[in-house]
Amino acid sequence: MTTIPSLVQPDDVVAARELLSDVIAQTPLLHSRVLSEVCAGPVYLKCENLQRTGSFKVRGAYTRIARLSAAERARGVVAASAGNHAQGVAFAAGLLGTTATVVMPERAPLPKVAATRGYGATVVLHGTSVEDALDEALRYAAATGSVFIHPYDHADVVAGQGTLGFEIIEQFPGVRTILVPVGGGGLAAGITVAVKSLDPQVKVVGVQAESVAAYPASIAAGHPVAVPARPTIADGIAVSRPGDIAFAILAAQADGFVTVSEAALSRGLLLCLERAKQVVEPSGAAAVAALLSYPGEFEPPVAAVLSGGNIDPLLLSKLLRHGLTAAGRFLGLRCRLPDYPGSLAGLLGLLAVLGANVLEVSHERLAPGLRVDEVEVVLHVETRGPDHCADVKARLQAAGYVLSFG
Repeated sequence: MTTIPSLVQPDDVVAARELLSDVIAQTPLLHSRVLSEVCAGPVYLKCENLQRTGSFKVRGAYTRIARLSAAERARGVVAASAGNHAQGVAFAAGLLGTTATVVMPERAPLPKVAATRGYGATVVLHGTSVEDALDEALRYAAATGSVFIHPYDHADVVAGQGTLGFEIIEQFPGVRTILVPVGGGGLAAGITVAVKSLDPQVKVVGVQAESVAAYPASIAAGHPVAVPARPTIADGIAVSRPGDIAFAILAAQADGFVTVSEAALSRGLLLCLERAKQVVEPSGAAAVAALLSYPGEFEPPVAAVLSGGNIDPLLLSKLLRHGLTAAGRFLGLRCRLPDYPGSLAGLLGLLAVLGANVLEVSHERLAPGLRVDEVEVVLHVETRGPDHCADVKARLQAAGYVLSFG
């Protein structure tokens, strides 16, 4: 077995797996034909979105709380999270007979708040960000004596997350590359410890949202550094600074990191839903987004981890629209027309001839720069894919229509 210079050893992951044997599900590994075509080799999806509580987080949360002493459990536990860690801690605390308080941002999705309460935790809404919630959770721990359960930067948490790596190797012994969504890095670090102990030739590649990508900068600096947290739909991996434990493991043993755009995350989510029939959140689709963004760059066979599926239905509806747009299936355009009877009918008639389905249409007569005899029409159009989308644009412009897009 390969020795990894860190606080987490393969034997720790083995012990965590024994601890979790009757608690978690062994989630399925599903073949993806469409991604196999993209990758030019077999691709399988490790569906942690189907795990209890809807994400991998329960693995680390249960391992950490189960290893507390009786006296520590009697004081209760506290955590800070926007969703997945919150549910994992609440669920684990309920099973292990301790009380849980979870601090969540005030704008945390209502389904995640409701689920956390449903597992028995007391939810405190505080601040506008996870960082605000974290500060409040640490204050609460200091004031009450509750044990703080870190979402990723603790050896027990990393060991618990690493049990996923053993499952992948057992289910898919020929795997050559494992793609893992990365925020603080606990999941990728745990998988690295487990997988490298069994087969050092398997590559573990972390995937980050390019809006909050702390690992490439930290690897370049040689130590964890914080990066500005820009908005991203992948809130589950929007962590500004790597965890110290995770960074030590990944800097020594991981095989690289890639970043993915917001559009790629939307496309990945859409592909999971439409082709794999898997409901995932944006961060859970990061590994799929990487396959779509870097076709042919990962040695197959590939296992892509779908890390979570806890998504607000309202957000899902918005993301599906973004995903359809990114995939060339949805076109938003603005067009200026003469403001007289029949001009809109002519435009809509041409779209019908072109086979484009108009979903929404609206008029704007007061837009800046419009003449008094003009109207701007905003159209949302369904197309059959990128080629059809490009043809619709070209044919409209060839017919003399002045268009803008967005």
